[in-house]
Amino acid sequence: MRLIGDILRRYPWQSVAMLVALLAAGAAEGLSLGSLLPMLSIASGAGADAPLPAREAMGFMGDWLRRADWQPTLGLLLVLIVAGITVKGVLMLVAQAMVGNTAARFAAELRLAMLRALLASRLDHFLHQPLGRLGTALTSEVQSTSGAFVNAMNALAFLIQALIYAAVALAISWQATLTGLAAGVLVIGTTSALVRIARHAGRTHNARLRGLASRLTDVLLSVRPMKAMAQESLADALLVAENRRLQRAQRRQVLSAAALTAAQEELFALVIALGMYLAIARLGMPFTTVLVLVLTLGRMLAQLGKVQKEYQKVAIAEGAYLALAATIDEARAAAEPPRGTREPALREGIRLEGVHFAWGERVVFAGVDLDIRAGSFTTLMGPSGCGKSTLLDLVLGFQQPAAGHVTIDGVTLETLDVRRWRSMIGYVPQETLLLHDTVLYNVTLGDPALGAADVERALRQAGVWDVVRSLPGGLEHVVGERGGKLSGGQRQRIMIARALVRRPRLLVLDEATSSLDQDSEDAICDTLAALRGELTILAISHRPAFAAISDRVVQVDRLARGEPGAVSDAGGNGYGNSGSTPA
Repeated sequence: MRLIGDILRRYPWQSVAMLVALLAAGAAEGLSLGSLLPMLSIASGAGADAPLPAREAMGFMGDWLRRADWQPTLGLLLVLIVAGITVKGVLMLVAQAMVGNTAARFAAELRLAMLRALLASRLDHFLHQPLGRLGTALTSEVQSTSGAFVNAMNALAFLIQALIYAAVALAISWQATLTGLAAGVLVIGTTSALVRIARHAGRTHNARLRGLASRLTDVLLSVRPMKAMAQESLADALLVAENRRLQRAQRRQVLSAAALTAAQEELFALVIALGMYLAIARLGMPFTTVLVLVLTLGRMLAQLGKVQKEYQKVAIAEGAYLALAATIDEARAAAEPPRGTREPALREGIRLEGVHFAWGERVVFAGVDLDIRAGSFTTLMGPSGCGKSTLLDLVLGFQQPAAGHVTIDGVTLETLDVRRWRSMIGYVPQETLLLHDTVLYNVTLGDPALGAADVERALRQAGVWDVVRSLPGGLEHVVGERGGKLSGGQRQRIMIARALVRRPRLLVLDEATSSLDQDSEDAICDTLAALRGELTILAISHRPAFAAISDRVVQVDRLARGEPGAVSDAGGNGYGNSGSTPA
């Protein structure tokens, strides 16, 4: 299976060490079992002074002891049995510890691999991923995959033990051993259909779980408007339907596992009972020999049954791993293409030169030119869908023009180190995406290079330092879920502080005040006006207040059509018919 193959390729030395420990544990158990037949043969004598049993009654273990010039006494054999069990227990503990550590490491690396692949993918790919699906992949699917590895290693351990039991039984009676192995293979083959049912149920269960998580995330993000319109019942009905589908898949999964256990126990009991009858009544084998064979072959069959049960658990979790691997593979296939290595600076400005861009068949820009001077405040305006966000995406490097160039200080963006370019950008989205954490963490996002002094400076620039200082705990004040303990204007100012804390050269605001009242918007506009000249500001807004504080206003719809006056100063004076501004 791909899961086991991937783990063995990732951790070859750990896998070899686990295998050696399991083999050694099996050999120790074989030592204990091998000592059982001579011990029973001695114990069945007339007393302590009775002569030792015949060589054939002592089995291979008694023969080995005699060759080593050790007298196979009852005391020695008991010591060997206890020693074998002890050594087996220690080695199994070591093996299980290695399995657990490897499984935990594999799970952690899977999470990191998925996160890195998603974060390195193109923005449009990431935006098409349902949050609930990603959350399920990072939690339950990774956990299921980690558990499947443990199950696979358990199956290997049980298989090794079964082979050890078979080797001990083979030394006693090869006919009985081969018969027992054939019976075990027959039972496992008979019940293999239950494993296939479990595998299908596991894949269905994982798919249903992903669907439920996606639905649940959407519902939780929409609780406020749904409650405001008394539409909670719709969400309840939707989740009930998803839960029912998930419950059906889980029921098939549980029933197949229970049916496998019941079928194995019944069939193995029949095999052992029939074997005892034939060995005693038909073949006339000594009772002690039959007893040891029943114990050994019974344990062998039981271990083979456990191998199948553990394999069934791996099969159930297979769907989770395949779905997780597909998510990672898709993200890697959608990775951002490699860019240049030149260092950006933004000393002169940003320029769009003859830019063509289309979403499918819909042309957004056809030969657009635009200058954004360094240190200026430029606002992009226009109706929804005219290309404002697309223009931002071109500047940020999220999209590339089909023709033409985006240049920074005269250097094309394709030849620049795009990650270094983005590190020079402070971005304020329309949504106030505050975390349920402290003000300090919300501004720094956990960056260890930033301290309290950096946060205070950014909060002062954003005009919210006095508010934060008055909060209980100051910088350590917890803002609540999505910043619910703060007003809308305060939340947005903290978002601006987050964008400013790394001293960006370009500040981008994407409808940053669209959900604020007039007073809050005016206060933020005063803050942004004070920043004008310190850094380049590029904003999307429909609000007149932004136009009033901007150096230039770009009517993006008119720019896209090549109309004159598309770019104007705040007073409305056009810059010419080309739709571009002088440098």
